[in-house]
Amino acid sequence: MMLVIILAVFFALYAPTVAHSWIEELTVIAPNGTFIGTPGYPRGNYLRSTAGYSDTTMTYLIPPSSRANVTQILPTDKMCKDTQQEAKQSDGSPRLQANAGAAIALRFQENGHVTLPQNQPGKPANRGFVYVYGTTQPKTGENFLDVHGTWNADGTGGDGRGVLLSKQNFDDGRCYQVNSGKISETRQAKYTHTASQLMGADLWCQQDIQLPSNAPSGKPYTLYWVWDWPTAAGVDPTYPNGKAETYTTCMDVDVVATVNKQAATNDDYEVDQDLNKAAIPSQFDTLGTPVTSQSQAGTTFTRSASPSSSSLSATAGRVQTVTVTDWETSTSLVYMSQPT
Repeated sequence: MMLVIILAVFFALYAPTVAHSWIEELTVIAPNGTFIGTPGYPRGNYLRSTAGYSDTTMTYLIPPSSRANVTQILPTDKMCKDTQQEAKQSDGSPRLQANAGAAIALRFQENGHVTLPQNQPGKPANRGFVYVYGTTQPKTGENFLDVHGTWNADGTGGDGRGVLLSKQNFDDGRCYQVNSGKISETRQAKYTHTASQLMGADLWCQQDIQLPSNAPSGKPYTLYWVWDWPTAAGVDPTYPNGKAETYTTCMDVDVVATVNKQAATNDDYEVDQDLNKAAIPSQFDTLGTPVTSQSQAGTTFTRSASPSSSSLSATAGRVQTVTVTDWETSTSLVYMSQPT
Protein backbone atom coordinates (compact mmCIF):
# COMPACT_ATOMS: atom_id res chain seq x y z
CA MET A 1 0.00 0.00 0.00
CA MET A 2 2.80 2.41 0.88
CA LEU A 3 4.48 1.79 -2.48
CA VAL A 4 1.20 2.51 -4.28
CA ILE A 5 0.80 5.79 -2.42
CA ILE A 6 4.40 6.76 -3.18
CA LEU A 7 3.85 6.06 -6.87
CA ALA A 8 0.60 8.04 -6.82
CA VAL A 9 2.41 10.99 -5.27
CA PHE A 10 5.17 10.69 -7.88
CA PHE A 11 2.73 10.79 -10.79
CA ALA A 12 0.82 13.65 -9.17
CA LEU A 13 4.01 15.66 -8.86
CA TYR A 14 5.00 15.11 -12.46
CA ALA A 15 1.60 15.08 -14.15
CA PRO A 16 1.61 17.24 -17.32
CA THR A 17 -0.36 20.48 -17.04
CA VAL A 18 -1.72 20.04 -20.58
CA ALA A 19 -4.14 17.37 -19.30
CA HIS A 20 -7.81 18.23 -19.11
CA SER A 21 -10.48 17.30 -16.63
CA TRP A 22 -13.43 14.98 -16.17
CA ILE A 23 -15.40 13.58 -13.24
CA GLU A 24 -13.22 10.90 -11.66
CA GLU A 25 -15.46 9.85 -8.79
CA LEU A 26 -18.88 10.46 -7.19
CA THR A 27 -19.45 10.10 -3.44
CA VAL A 28 -22.41 10.58 -1.08
CA ILE A 29 -21.94 13.31 1.54
CA ALA A 30 -23.20 12.84 5.12
CA PRO A 31 -24.97 15.71 6.97
CA ASN A 32 -21.68 16.66 8.65
CA GLY A 33 -19.96 17.13 5.28
CA THR A 34 -18.01 13.84 5.27
CA PHE A 35 -17.90 11.45 2.31
CA ILE A 36 -19.55 8.12 3.13
CA GLY A 37 -20.31 4.82 1.45
CA THR A 38 -18.90 3.26 -1.70
CA PRO A 39 -17.88 5.68 -4.46
CA GLY A 40 -19.38 5.58 -7.94
CA TYR A 41 -17.97 6.33 -11.38
CA PRO A 42 -18.96 7.73 -14.79
CA ARG A 43 -20.19 5.65 -17.68
CA GLY A 44 -17.48 3.71 -19.51
CA ASN A 45 -14.94 4.70 -16.87
CA TYR A 46 -11.23 3.99 -17.21
CA LEU A 47 -9.49 3.84 -13.87
CA ARG A 48 -5.98 5.27 -13.95
CA SER A 49 -4.71 1.83 -12.98
CA THR A 50 -6.38 0.21 -16.01
CA ALA A 51 -4.14 -1.12 -18.78
CA GLY A 52 -4.28 1.18 -21.79
CA TYR A 53 -5.39 4.21 -19.77
CA SER A 54 -4.60 7.67 -21.11
CA ASP A 55 -6.25 11.08 -20.81
CA THR A 56 -7.90 10.55 -24.19
CA THR A 57 -9.87 7.57 -22.87
CA MET A 58 -11.89 9.94 -20.66
CA THR A 59 -11.55 13.40 -22.22
CA TYR A 60 -14.40 14.63 -24.41
CA LEU A 61 -14.03 18.03 -26.09
CA ILE A 62 -16.73 20.19 -27.71
CA PRO A 63 -16.08 21.38 -30.39
CA PRO A 64 -13.67 18.62 -31.42
CA SER A 65 -10.08 19.63 -32.12
CA SER A 66 -10.53 18.54 -35.74
CA ARG A 67 -13.05 21.35 -36.41
CA ALA A 68 -11.55 24.25 -38.35
CA ASN A 69 -13.77 26.87 -36.72
CA VAL A 70 -12.90 26.71 -33.03
CA THR A 71 -15.81 28.98 -32.07
CA GLN A 72 -18.34 26.65 -33.66
CA ILE A 73 -20.61 24.29 -31.71
CA LEU A 74 -23.12 22.51 -33.92
CA PRO A 75 -26.66 21.34 -33.15
CA THR A 76 -25.48 17.81 -33.95
CA ASP A 77 -22.65 17.81 -31.37
CA LYS A 78 -23.34 15.17 -28.73
CA MET A 79 -23.45 15.69 -24.99
CA CYS A 80 -21.57 12.46 -24.26
CA LYS A 81 -18.37 10.87 -25.45
CA ASP A 82 -18.94 7.84 -27.69
CA THR A 83 -18.00 5.52 -24.80
CA GLN A 84 -20.59 7.26 -22.58
CA GLN A 85 -23.58 7.37 -24.94
CA GLU A 86 -25.31 4.53 -23.12
CA ALA A 87 -25.80 3.92 -19.41
CA LYS A 88 -23.17 1.20 -19.12
CA GLN A 89 -20.47 0.79 -16.50
CA SER A 90 -16.96 -0.60 -16.87
CA ASP A 91 -15.73 -3.51 -14.77
CA GLY A 92 -14.55 -2.22 -11.41
CA SER A 93 -16.31 1.15 -11.83
CA PRO A 94 -19.87 0.75 -10.49
CA ARG A 95 -22.56 3.39 -10.37
CA LEU A 96 -23.01 5.42 -7.23
CA GLN A 97 -25.97 4.41 -5.09
CA ALA A 98 -27.75 7.23 -3.28
CA ASN A 99 -31.13 8.21 -1.85
CA ALA A 100 -33.37 10.78 -3.46
CA GLY A 101 -32.36 14.18 -2.08
CA ALA A 102 -28.86 12.99 -1.17
CA ALA A 103 -25.90 15.36 -1.29
CA ILE A 104 -23.19 14.16 -3.66
CA ALA A 105 -19.61 15.27 -4.36
CA LEU A 106 -18.40 15.10 -7.96
CA ARG A 107 -14.60 15.23 -7.95
CA PHE A 108 -12.17 16.14 -10.69
CA GLN A 109 -8.51 17.10 -11.07
CA GLU A 110 -7.55 20.69 -11.79
CA ASN A 111 -4.44 19.65 -13.76
CA GLY A 112 -2.79 23.06 -13.38
CA HIS A 113 -5.72 25.01 -14.83
CA VAL A 114 -6.32 26.56 -11.39
CA THR A 115 -2.80 26.81 -10.02
CA LEU A 116 -0.98 27.74 -13.24
CA PRO A 117 -3.47 30.09 -14.95
CA GLN A 118 -0.70 31.80 -16.92
CA ASN A 119 -0.31 28.64 -19.00
CA GLN A 120 -3.65 29.24 -20.74
CA PRO A 121 -3.97 32.90 -21.87
CA GLY A 122 -7.43 34.39 -22.15
CA LYS A 123 -9.20 31.95 -19.84
CA PRO A 124 -11.81 33.10 -17.28
CA ALA A 125 -10.55 34.14 -13.86
CA ASN A 126 -12.75 31.51 -12.22
CA ARG A 127 -11.28 28.90 -14.62
CA GLY A 128 -14.70 28.57 -16.17
CA PHE A 129 -18.05 27.39 -14.90
CA VAL A 130 -19.07 23.81 -14.23
CA TYR A 131 -22.69 22.81 -14.66
CA VAL A 132 -24.57 19.67 -13.66
CA TYR A 133 -27.81 18.74 -15.40
CA GLY A 134 -30.07 15.92 -14.23
CA THR A 135 -32.76 13.82 -15.87
CA THR A 136 -34.76 10.63 -15.50
CA GLN A 137 -35.26 10.58 -19.28
CA PRO A 138 -31.81 10.52 -20.91
CA LYS A 139 -31.43 9.94 -24.63
CA THR A 140 -28.82 7.86 -26.41
CA GLY A 141 -27.17 10.39 -28.70
CA GLU A 142 -28.26 13.35 -26.51
CA ASN A 143 -27.47 16.61 -28.33
CA PHE A 144 -25.33 19.03 -26.32
CA LEU A 145 -27.30 22.15 -27.25
CA ASP A 146 -30.61 20.50 -26.37
CA VAL A 147 -29.39 20.48 -22.77
CA HIS A 148 -26.66 23.04 -22.08
CA GLY A 149 -27.98 26.55 -21.75
CA THR A 150 -31.51 25.21 -22.29
CA TRP A 151 -32.53 23.12 -19.28
CA ASN A 152 -33.09 25.35 -16.25
CA ALA A 153 -33.45 24.98 -12.49
CA ASP A 154 -37.24 24.74 -12.47
CA GLY A 155 -37.41 22.19 -15.29
CA THR A 156 -39.30 24.42 -17.74
CA GLY A 157 -36.43 24.89 -20.19
CA GLY A 158 -36.05 23.18 -23.53
CA ASP A 159 -38.01 19.98 -23.92
CA GLY A 160 -38.67 19.80 -20.17
CA ARG A 161 -36.93 16.43 -19.73
CA GLY A 162 -34.34 17.67 -17.25
CA VAL A 163 -33.15 20.32 -14.82
CA LEU A 164 -30.07 22.37 -14.06
CA LEU A 165 -28.96 21.10 -10.65
CA SER A 166 -25.82 23.17 -10.10
CA LYS A 167 -23.59 25.90 -11.49
CA GLN A 168 -20.25 26.53 -9.77
CA ASN A 169 -16.80 27.88 -10.47
CA PHE A 170 -14.39 25.24 -11.78
CA ASP A 171 -12.06 26.42 -9.02
CA ASP A 172 -13.66 25.38 -5.73
CA GLY A 173 -11.30 27.64 -3.75
CA ARG A 174 -9.31 24.79 -2.20
CA CYS A 175 -8.10 22.39 -4.89
CA TYR A 176 -4.57 22.26 -6.19
CA GLN A 177 -2.05 20.33 -8.20
CA VAL A 178 1.33 20.19 -6.48
CA ASN A 179 3.63 22.48 -8.44
CA SER A 180 5.87 25.50 -7.87
CA GLY A 181 3.19 28.09 -8.69
CA LYS A 182 2.30 30.59 -5.99
CA ILE A 183 -1.36 29.59 -5.89
CA SER A 184 -0.39 25.95 -5.40
CA GLU A 185 2.20 26.70 -2.73
CA THR A 186 -0.27 28.89 -0.82
CA ARG A 187 -2.99 26.26 -0.92
CA GLN A 188 -0.63 23.43 -0.03
CA ALA A 189 0.17 25.32 3.17
CA LYS A 190 -3.43 26.25 3.93
CA TYR A 191 -5.20 23.02 2.91
CA THR A 192 -2.85 20.30 4.01
CA HIS A 193 -3.86 16.66 3.72
CA THR A 194 -2.29 13.24 3.85
CA ALA A 195 -1.28 11.90 0.44
CA SER A 196 -3.68 9.17 -0.61
CA GLN A 197 -3.68 6.31 -3.08
CA LEU A 198 -6.39 8.09 -5.07
CA MET A 199 -5.23 11.72 -5.22
CA GLY A 200 -1.54 11.45 -4.40
CA ALA A 201 -0.33 14.74 -2.95
CA ASP A 202 -2.79 16.80 -5.00
CA LEU A 203 -6.14 17.94 -3.62
CA TRP A 204 -8.88 17.39 -6.16
CA CYS A 205 -11.59 19.91 -7.02
CA GLN A 206 -15.21 19.08 -6.42
CA GLN A 207 -18.72 20.18 -7.22
CA ASP A 208 -21.24 19.41 -4.50
CA ILE A 209 -24.79 18.84 -5.71
CA GLN A 210 -28.09 17.53 -4.37
CA LEU A 211 -30.27 14.97 -6.11
CA PRO A 212 -33.92 15.99 -6.45
CA SER A 213 -35.98 14.84 -3.47
CA ASN A 214 -38.57 13.41 -5.87
CA ALA A 215 -36.10 11.32 -7.92
CA PRO A 216 -37.85 7.94 -8.29
CA SER A 217 -36.28 5.01 -6.47
CA GLY A 218 -35.37 1.84 -8.30
CA LYS A 219 -34.05 3.45 -11.48
CA PRO A 220 -30.99 5.44 -12.54
CA TYR A 221 -30.86 9.22 -12.41
CA THR A 222 -28.62 10.61 -15.15
CA LEU A 223 -26.17 13.47 -14.60
CA TYR A 224 -24.44 15.52 -17.32
CA TRP A 225 -21.37 17.45 -16.13
CA VAL A 226 -20.29 20.35 -18.35
CA TRP A 227 -17.13 22.43 -17.95
CA ASP A 228 -17.36 25.61 -20.04
CA TRP A 229 -13.82 27.00 -20.43
CA PRO A 230 -13.72 29.50 -23.32
CA THR A 231 -10.78 31.55 -24.51
CA ALA A 232 -11.49 35.25 -24.93
CA ALA A 233 -10.94 36.94 -28.28
CA GLY A 234 -7.88 39.11 -28.79
CA VAL A 235 -5.64 37.52 -26.15
CA ASP A 236 -4.01 34.38 -27.52
CA PRO A 237 -2.74 35.07 -31.08
CA THR A 238 -3.49 31.45 -31.95
CA TYR A 239 -7.20 32.20 -31.42
CA PRO A 240 -7.77 35.82 -32.48
CA ASN A 241 -11.55 35.31 -32.44
CA GLY A 242 -11.53 33.35 -29.21
CA LYS A 243 -12.22 29.68 -28.75
CA ALA A 244 -15.12 27.61 -27.51
CA GLU A 245 -13.75 24.84 -25.27
CA THR A 246 -16.12 22.63 -23.33
CA TYR A 247 -15.64 19.23 -21.67
CA THR A 248 -18.34 16.87 -20.49
CA THR A 249 -18.76 13.72 -18.40
CA CYS A 250 -21.93 11.60 -18.44
CA MET A 251 -22.86 9.41 -15.47
CA ASP A 252 -25.75 7.72 -13.72
CA VAL A 253 -26.72 7.31 -10.07
CA ASP A 254 -28.82 4.38 -8.86
CA VAL A 255 -31.51 5.95 -6.68
CA VAL A 256 -32.24 3.56 -3.82
CA ALA A 257 -34.92 3.59 -1.13
CA THR A 258 -32.73 2.35 1.72
CA VAL A 259 -31.24 4.98 3.98
CA ASN A 260 -27.50 5.52 3.69
CA LYS A 261 -25.57 4.79 6.86
CA GLN A 262 -24.33 8.07 8.23
CA ALA A 263 -20.77 8.59 9.36
CA ALA A 264 -22.03 10.89 12.12
CA THR A 265 -25.32 12.03 13.61
CA ASN A 266 -24.21 15.65 13.78
CA ASP A 267 -26.10 17.68 11.16
CA ASP A 268 -23.65 20.60 11.32
CA TYR A 269 -20.65 20.75 9.01
CA GLU A 270 -17.67 19.30 10.86
CA VAL A 271 -14.86 21.82 11.00
CA ASP A 272 -11.24 20.67 10.50
CA GLN A 273 -12.19 17.26 9.15
CA ASP A 274 -9.95 15.20 6.84
CA LEU A 275 -9.80 17.06 3.53
CA ASN A 276 -9.43 13.77 1.63
CA LYS A 277 -13.12 13.12 2.27
CA ALA A 278 -14.74 16.48 3.01
CA ALA A 279 -17.28 18.54 1.09
CA ILE A 280 -16.56 22.18 0.23
CA PRO A 281 -18.27 24.19 3.01
CA SER A 282 -19.37 27.10 0.80
CA GLN A 283 -21.02 24.71 -1.66
CA PHE A 284 -22.40 22.29 0.91
CA ASP A 285 -24.09 25.06 2.89
CA THR A 286 -26.04 26.25 -0.16
CA LEU A 287 -27.36 22.90 -1.38
CA GLY A 288 -31.02 23.25 -2.15
CA THR A 289 -30.61 26.93 -3.14
CA PRO A 290 -31.92 27.58 -6.68
CA VAL A 291 -29.22 28.14 -9.29
CA THR A 292 -29.03 31.78 -10.40
CA SER A 293 -27.81 33.17 -13.68
CA GLN A 294 -24.28 34.55 -13.67
CA SER A 295 -22.15 36.23 -16.29
CA GLN A 296 -19.12 34.29 -17.47
CA ALA A 297 -15.84 36.11 -17.82
CA GLY A 298 -14.32 35.35 -21.20
CA THR A 299 -15.70 35.13 -24.69
CA THR A 300 -19.48 34.93 -24.81
CA PHE A 301 -20.92 32.44 -27.28
CA THR A 302 -24.47 32.95 -28.52
CA ARG A 303 -26.96 30.80 -30.40
CA SER A 304 -27.15 31.30 -34.13
CA ALA A 305 -30.53 32.22 -35.62
CA SER A 306 -29.92 29.93 -38.56
CA PRO A 307 -30.20 26.19 -37.79
CA SER A 308 -27.96 25.41 -40.74
CA SER A 309 -25.09 27.56 -39.51
CA SER A 310 -22.97 27.46 -36.36
CA SER A 311 -25.21 27.12 -33.34
CA LEU A 312 -22.77 29.08 -31.20
CA SER A 313 -20.64 31.91 -32.47
CA ALA A 314 -18.27 34.34 -30.80
CA THR A 315 -19.95 37.63 -29.96
CA ALA A 316 -18.50 40.70 -31.60
CA GLY A 317 -17.57 43.55 -29.33
CA ARG A 318 -14.84 45.61 -27.78
CA VAL A 319 -12.23 43.60 -25.92
CA GLN A 320 -11.80 44.80 -22.36
CA THR A 321 -9.29 44.01 -19.65
CA VAL A 322 -10.57 42.56 -16.38
CA THR A 323 -8.26 42.48 -13.37
CA VAL A 324 -9.18 39.90 -10.77
CA THR A 325 -7.51 39.45 -7.40
CA ASP A 326 -6.95 35.79 -6.66
CA TRP A 327 -8.63 35.11 -3.31
CA GLU A 328 -5.88 32.77 -2.12
CA THR A 329 -2.72 34.68 -3.03
CA SER A 330 -3.93 38.28 -3.32
CA THR A 331 -2.11 38.30 -6.66
CA SER A 332 -3.71 40.44 -9.34
CA LEU A 333 -4.28 38.40 -12.48
CA VAL A 334 -5.19 40.17 -15.72
CA TYR A 335 -7.62 38.48 -18.10
CA MET A 336 -9.11 39.70 -21.34
CA SER A 337 -12.80 39.35 -21.96
CA GLN A 338 -15.53 40.62 -24.22
CA PRO A 339 -18.58 42.32 -22.74
CA THR A 340 -21.53 39.99 -22.31
